Amino acid sequence: RAGRLGVLGELGLQYVGVAPNDEQMEPYWALAEELDIPVGLHTGLAPPRTPYQCCPKFRNSLGNPALLEEVLIRHPKLRVYLMHAGYPYLQETIAIMHMYPQVYADLAAIDWLRPREEFHEYLRALVRAGFGKRLMFGSDQMIWPEGIGMAIEGIESAKFLTEVQTRDIFYNNAVRFLRLDEKKLAGGSSK
Repeated sequence: RAGRLGVLGELGLQYVGVAPNDEQMEPYWALAEELDIPVGLHTGLAPPRTPYQCCPKFRNSLGNPALLEEVLIRHPKLRVYLMHAGYPYLQETIAIMHMYPQVYADLAAIDWLRPREEFHEYLRALVRAGFGKRLMFGSDQMIWPEGIGMAIEGIESAKFLTEVQTRDIFYNNAVRFLRLDEKKLAGGSSK
């Protein structure tokens, strides 16, 4: 109503059978780039039986982050975060994040739904690939508030992370990616 748009997301395109590189999405990508607003794109998996239970057009393959590449070529200033860190498409996530520094990833849902060891292996691989400054905490929780605590524990129990890396995931990376005003966040005035 106020004529402001802060973020475009969660774009759950694969739930409706649409790939991110589908031409019908082009006006949205162009608008997000023009207005310099971040886009949250659902990537990876969904709950088991999703095509049978709610979304007959859902396909796992449409959640592959590699499908975003042509969009990023056409829109070099487009800021995108891969929701669920592209899980289980690890190599594709690494390739996209390597090539396009404006792409970040959130760890939502995989930080509490996946078996802990499996999540830690995935997280460790992303950190080892050099993306510790581009990973953001998320819980993907609107229904089960206990998932938030489990998500926090998923990060805090990753003993291979340094204190700085943990703080980056929980706070610093999102502040930078979303271009948040730290003074406002701290309750001060912003100029």
